[in-house]
Amino acid sequence: MNPPIAQASVEHIRFETPSLAPMAYTQFCLRYPTECRTPRQFRGGPIKLSADLKNEMTRVNLAVNARIAPEANQQGLAGERWLIDPDRGDCNDYAVTKRHELMTRGWPARALLLSEVVTGGGEHHLVLVVRSRDADLVLDNMTNKIVPWFKTSYRWVRIQMPGASRLWTTVAGRSA
Repeated sequence: MNPPIAQASVEHIRFETPSLAPMAYTQFCLRYPTECRTPRQFRGGPIKLSADLKNEMTRVNLAVNARIAPEANQQGLAGERWLIDPDRGDCNDYAVTKRHELMTRGWPARALLLSEVVTGGGEHHLVLVVRSRDADLVLDNMTNKIVPWFKTSYRWVRIQMPGASRLWTTVAGRSA
């Protein structure tokens, strides 16, 4: 059996080097400033997921995946607009909508981190990572199944910092 510290290094994403946030995230923060507020004081770390919270997380993931019709961004970076709860959207819209809905239900921003990954096909993709005490869990519009980050096939590029959502960092291991 592995010691708890060794387990945590696999089950939780390790932050590496400070990184610039995606430009579209900066524009998102201008459009939705309350979504990007940094708490005055950082309290706590990963959250304990009770059965009720797991069910709520699953319901939000399923509802958002069903509610937003998929629409690829054909304009590249120039067409990047991260919107909360649009009728149609791409991965960015799904991820920020899930984060928004969970925060509206009282989930702490420190446990709801946006993360940029690269798919097996080489496309950049945005997912929501829920930091629980057991593992970092991925909510993704490409599947209704919520899985630990290390069980995805993605290469991890960068992720928000838990105590300061406007700051991002690269991911140690499993990186692009």
